[in-house]
Amino acid sequence: MAMLPKALLILAGLALAACNNPDRFGAGGAGGPGGPGAGGIDSASLGGPNDPTSPAYFAQTLGDRVFFAVDQSTLSAEATQTLSAQAQWLNNQGARFAIIIEGHADEQGTREYNIALGDRRANAVQNYLISQGVSAARLRTVSYGKERPVEVCSTESCYSRNRRAVTVLTAGAGV
Repeated sequence: MAMLPKALLILAGLALAACNNPDRFGAGGAGGPGGPGAGGIDSASLGGPNDPTSPAYFAQTLGDRVFFAVDQSTLSAEATQTLSAQAQWLNNQGARFAIIIEGHADEQGTREYNIALGDRRANAVQNYLISQGVSAARLRTVSYGKERPVEVCSTESCYSRNRRAVTVLTAGAGV
């Protein structure tokens, strides 16, 4: 009976060792050639917020999102200011990044309504960026409706943070 605890301890050690396999993502590791994350932006390529050519600068300094009023997909003056800065930055980067524009809604309303509203918001941002000279071939939109909130509570402050469109950079694939 003294062998059972030792056997369980050895099995637990082997199970933990199996979880620490550095080659589990293939020869190149995570983000390596052919491995998961290949083609995406890894943490090293995000750069720092002080590097004006980095995605971190784009997200933190210029702002990667704009917000909308209740049931609206019209861009506010503040939103167009943010999007103008985004467009200038994107145009200066050439085809280095492709862009996904995510449309979101707050939790009010049906799922179908919020998917349609998120779609209108993403399209409003896309159309504005195109009007500012960003190539349409670099842009695509997706609507998450109310499925991906940044705040989860039922107050206006939470709702207002969830009514948004987010400009997401992806590596390569630009024109």
